[in-house]
Amino acid sequence: MPCWSFFFSGWRVNAARQGASQTFLQCEIWPMNILEKTDEEILAIANPMWADLIKYSNEGNYGAFTRNFSSSFIKGANEVEMGKQFARSDLAKNLSGDYQFLGTIRRGEYVTVLYKVTNKKTGAEWLGRLVLGYEKDKVRIFGATLF
Repeated sequence: MPCWSFFFSGWRVNAARQGASQTFLQCEIWPMNILEKTDEEILAIANPMWADLIKYSNEGNYGAFTRNFSSSFIKGANEVEMGKQFARSDLAKNLSGDYQFLGTIRRGEYVTVLYKVTNKKTGAEWLGRLVLGYEKDKVRIFGATLF
C-alpha cells in the first residue's frame, strides 16, 4: 500500500491510498515542529528572512523590517525606538548582504540560526541571531539580534 506525506497550511498530513477504484485516507494531523527540519530546510526559510532584515534595516523601513515578526515579538518592538535606532545607528544602516551561516541551535519550540555579518562601512564583524518558530501554522521570527 503506497503511502505519502505532504504539507498543507503548516500541518503535516499522512495519507494512504488503497484499491484501484476506492481511495481511503487515513490522516494523522499534528502541528509542525521546526525542530524536525534539517539545516538545509531551515536555511531555505531563514536566509530570505535574514536578507530582508538586512535590506530593510539598511533602508530604515520599519514596516517591512517587522513583517515576519511573531505577534509576541512585534509587541516588544517599539516603532518609535526602532525608528531612532535606524536613524542613529551606523551599524543598522551599513550591513553587508554578504553574510555567512555559522550554525543552528535547536531548543524548545525554536531554532536559532547564527550568522556572521559585516558592517560595510567599517569592516567590523558582528554575530547575527535569528530565532524562528511556528505561529498560527507559519514560520515567524521570535527574535533577531546583532551582537
